[in-house]
Formats: sequence, structure tokens, C-alpha cells
Amino acid sequence: MDDDEKHALLLFLDAQRASVLAIIDGLDVEALATAVLSSGWTPLGLVEHLGYAERHWFQEIATGSTEPLAWPDDDHGPLTTPRSSSEVIAFYRAQCELSNAVIASTPLSTPPVARHPGPLGDEVTDLRRIVLHMIEETARHAGHLDIVRELLDGKTGLGPR
Repeated sequence: MDDDEKHALLLFLDAQRASVLAIIDGLDVEALATAVLSSGWTPLGLVEHLGYAERHWFQEIATGSTEPLAWPDDDHGPLTTPRSSSEVIAFYRAQCELSNAVIASTPLSTPPVARHPGPLGDEVTDLRRIVLHMIEETARHAGHLDIVRELLDGKTGLGPR
């Protein structure tokens, strides 16, 4: 049962991850760094945030260990980035691969090694809930990106679904 459930969960998570990358595909450097909304986040900053979320949930929380980052994590404002699109996309893809390795090697019922701060930490009792949270987090931000993409260049309906 665990393998079937893992497979189903990973299909949904991977679909959302693919949507994120498809939505930003074709945006130029200027558009990727453009804050469309008054909150100031940029499309590329949001993708970097999703990479950090993958890292946080699957490495810091699920396993309790992470590799050092290649850059300081406090060198920019929230949901923005000074890094290039190639660096951010490579970071996001690498974090997703590391997350998939954790999912592949860990039973869904395994409790996390660390605790996420705040009320969400109480809800996350096993790897299954981490995966479900990341499906929700990634889908939510894919929706944000979808709207911003339409505002930037009018394109809609991007992504595999």
C-alpha cells in the first residue's frame, strides 16, 4: 500500500512542480525579476522560495539534516532573489530531486526528525503530511505564478494540467 500511495502522491507533487517551471518558461530576465503585485515578490523569487520549502520540509524537518547552501540565505528581501534564473532553476530542481530521494527511501508513516515552528508543526506528524503539505504549497504558488504570468504577458493555461 505504501508504494502505491507514494506513487500517487509523487505524481501530484511532480505535476505541480512541472507547472511551476512551465509557467515561468519563456519569461525573459526582466520579467522574472519583475514585481507585479504590491507585496513585491518576483516570479524567480517565488521559485527560489519553493526550493527553500522543499529543502526545509524534506531535509531539515523530515531527516534533520541539510547540506550547506551555495549562497547566504539572507542576501535578499522576501520572495525575491539576486541570483540568475539558471541558478534558481537548478537549485529548485536539485531540491526536488533530494526531496524525491527522501520520499523514496522513507516510509510515509515515519515521523519527522525535527519540528516546524508554529501551529503547522503540530499538524505534521509523518512524511505523508509533509508530502501533502508540499503538494498544497506548490499548487498554491503555481496559482500565484499563473496569475502573474498573465499580468506580465497575457499568457494563460501554461503547464501540464
